[in-house]
Amino acid sequence: MARSIKKGPYVEDALMTKVSALNGRNEKRVIKTWARSSTIVPDFVGHTFAVHNGNKFIPVYVTENMVGHKLGEFAPTRIFKGHTTRVAERAAALAAAGPGGAPGAPGGPGAPAAAGAAPAAAAPAGGGKPGGKGGAS
Repeated sequence: MARSIKKGPYVEDALMTKVSALNGRNEKRVIKTWARSSTIVPDFVGHTFAVHNGNKFIPVYVTENMVGHKLGEFAPTRIFKGHTTRVAERAAALAAAGPGGAPGAPGGPGAPAAAGAAPAAAAPAGGGKPGGKGGAS
C-alpha cells in the first residue's frame, strides 16, 4: 500500500538536512547513507549518494527520472552470478558425445537422412489418426 498523501514522502531527516546544507553552499559531495527506505525528492537531483547495500556503499547519482523512487532501489543487495553449473554440465556432455553429437550436425540427431535411405516409418493409411477413423476412403 502506498504512503498517504497527507503525510508526504518519507525522507530521513539527517539526509534532508545534509542535502539542504549542500544546496545552500551550492556544493556537490558524495553523501554516505544507510537510509535505503528514503524517498528521492526533487532536492536530491544532481547529488551522488553512497547507499549501503548490506556489504558496501554503492554510488547512486540521482537524476530527474528517479524522483519518487526509494534510494534502495538503485543499490542491489544480491548479486546474480548466473546458472553457470548447468551450462558447464551441458557443454561437457556435448563435448563428450564426440563429433556429430550436436543436434543438426552432420550425422547427428536431427540431421537429414541420406538420399538412398528408406524413411524410418511410412505414414499410416488412416491419415495418421488412431483407429483408422476419418481417413481417406
